[in-house]
Amino acid sequence: MTRDRTLPWLPQWAMFIMTVAIARGLVALGLLLLLRAGLISFGQALFYCLGAYAAGALGRFFRVSDIFVEMLVGGAVAALVAFVLGFLLARYRGIFFGLLSLALSMILYGLLVKTEALGSTDGFNIAPSTLFGVRPAPEWVRYSVLISAAAVAAVCALIVHRYLNTPLGRLAPAIKDNEIRVEYMGASARKAVHVKYVMAGALSGIGGALAATAVGHIDPDMAYWTTSGEFIFIAILAGTGSVVAPFVGALIYGSIHTLAYGLSPNTWQMSLGVALLLLIVFLPEGLWSVFTRYARHS
Repeated sequence: MTRDRTLPWLPQWAMFIMTVAIARGLVALGLLLLLRAGLISFGQALFYCLGAYAAGALGRFFRVSDIFVEMLVGGAVAALVAFVLGFLLARYRGIFFGLLSLALSMILYGLLVKTEALGSTDGFNIAPSTLFGVRPAPEWVRYSVLISAAAVAAVCALIVHRYLNTPLGRLAPAIKDNEIRVEYMGASARKAVHVKYVMAGALSGIGGALAATAVGHIDPDMAYWTTSGEFIFIAILAGTGSVVAPFVGALIYGSIHTLAYGLSPNTWQMSLGVALLLLIVFLPEGLWSVFTRYARHS
């Protein structure tokens, strides 16, 4: 693929991969909050898909295509649904939490497949995004989306970093190790989990809206269980040591996926499986543990 003459330092395909990686990284950042509390969500694609469809609906029904408005509305819709569902999910732990989240995601998938107004199984295309009401030139669209995505991701990462340093955020490891002791200390583990679930949902919704903007098309497969599996893969690949880790993991995942698919379209899943197996064996705490070990020895 040739490079765009007006953007010699970065080809269009690279900007697309980086933008999608940021979108996935936002979802994995939400999973980081849950993983620190010992919770694994197999249905995070629920909020990812809600954010994407919210962004698509803005353009389809209200002619609103500003990228920041799309991400804001996508995150708000996902956060609202997560807030409601959180009253149920915050009661469960372990495999029950994971399977219940998966079931809810598949319910959304089934509803979207049956909804002809939203394109059913085919989904629908969305118009190219604008930036503060201005539509960039075609060769600058991906660049504008990438810069906007990076700015929003930086703000989200900073907010999560600040949250993790608050008393409520510091409860996560304690909930994972001994929830009963947390309750004896006077803190509400259920409330802490509920807050983390809402934050994870909002981040996933923002990521879904961003992905819809980058790809230009949305469909029910965004809520399918395999999509949630990709996010879990990225979260495990990255580790939970830093708010930067999910974005690094998402970029590495996207690179492996693109390279493996280009070399062997029929067996690219095998390459991802081998990568995950090697990671679990040699780096059980994720790729970020490499940086942590280096910092300790330096």
